[in-house]
Amino acid sequence: MIKNILCVALCLCSIFIEAQTNNKTELDNLFNKIETENKAMGTVSVFKNGKEIYQKNLGFTNLKTKQAPNKFTKHRIGSITKTFTATIVLQLIDEGKLSLNTLLKEYFPEIPNANKISIEDLLRHQSGLANITKDKSIRSWISKPQTRKQMINRFIKNGIDFEPKEKSEYSNTNFIILSYIVEKIDKKSFSKILKNRITKPLQLKRTEFGKAIKSKNNEALAYYFESNKWNLIDMQTNMSAPMGAGAIVSTSHELNIFFNNLFSEKLTSKTSLKNLMTIKNGLGLGITQFDFKGLKIFGHDGSIDGFQSYALYIPKKNISIAFTFNGFNTITMPLVISILEAHFKNDPTLEKKATINLTSEDLDVYLGVYSNETFPAKITFTKKGNVLYAQATGQPIFKLIAPEKDSFIYDAMGIRFDFNLKSKTINLTFGGKKQVLKKEE
Repeated sequence: MIKNILCVALCLCSIFIEAQTNNKTELDNLFNKIETENKAMGTVSVFKNGKEIYQKNLGFTNLKTKQAPNKFTKHRIGSITKTFTATIVLQLIDEGKLSLNTLLKEYFPEIPNANKISIEDLLRHQSGLANITKDKSIRSWISKPQTRKQMINRFIKNGIDFEPKEKSEYSNTNFIILSYIVEKIDKKSFSKILKNRITKPLQLKRTEFGKAIKSKNNEALAYYFESNKWNLIDMQTNMSAPMGAGAIVSTSHELNIFFNNLFSEKLTSKTSLKNLMTIKNGLGLGITQFDFKGLKIFGHDGSIDGFQSYALYIPKKNISIAFTFNGFNTITMPLVISILEAHFKNDPTLEKKATINLTSEDLDVYLGVYSNETFPAKITFTKKGNVLYAQATGQPIFKLIAPEKDSFIYDAMGIRFDFNLKSKTINLTFGGKKQVLKKEE
């Protein structure tokens, strides 16, 4: 009996080790391809149950000196900063120093609609305040030190795009204001607040309020890809401008530590974490959420000065994935999905959609190019054998499955194409929004 139990245990252990090896192999293959094709430079980290199970470095942090990245290399993380800021705000709410219903007028009554905009409106991007990054003069001041007064004056001048709670529309202005509010409450700089409330308790030694980049200190320089080579980006945002909207630097490893602690209730109360994860109009509190094959995934992306980053957490699997890139020559969400597909390849617990069988000849009626005047890309449908593929302009090609006649989906991202063969149109559904595209003759 004991011998049989040991055999079963050894078998299960062998299967688990093989699955992890396969995952590593799949991820290595993906990132080796990305590096070879000059799609990205930077670092990647995967955590399971709070421990790192995969780490990968790509390209260079400094092409001139041929300095390669490692797990300790600092990158600007852009808007992932918003999740840190939201966490600090929720901590203040847990301490009774603030509430989601507190109005902006309590701190900055001079800002338009301050008597209507709540803390929750700022956190959910539903304040209606114009996005400061759309300021027409931004290039003249973004690389210079900015005072709070200068930024507030710009918020007043730029005004509002819509009334509070009317809708959700991404605006960096919201989180810059939130960082000013926490400074007023804690009576410290945002840099010190970040250290006292998050980085010091979690022992994050490479996560901090950003300064001018120093390559010799293992800090990555940013590059863009053009003329078949990586080119240095010599403009740097002064972090006094983005503040709580995008001023933090970190590593993929430490982003995973932060996300694991956040989603295990070690940084906020259970109630505050639930509020953070509650999605309204597509947004949580400083977080976004999407579905992947039956899994709910919470995360945030970041983009600043050529740096591109993403951090996500999967509660059902207790897995977090983060990447911090200083060179980026692809599209973020398709890459995120490719990483998830590589990591979860052959995982039997993930949802699989029921499909109908089609022959290669059946697919001929769907082939062609579809577009409309307002949609930003053309979508080309091709086939290989009895499988239909779709590709938007400038994006990777992806395989479709058919849940029913004249309908196809890209299951991983929840994209659906419903063909109307009579009118030669398709209804494209993605993220709750619909577009009608017409076949080009």
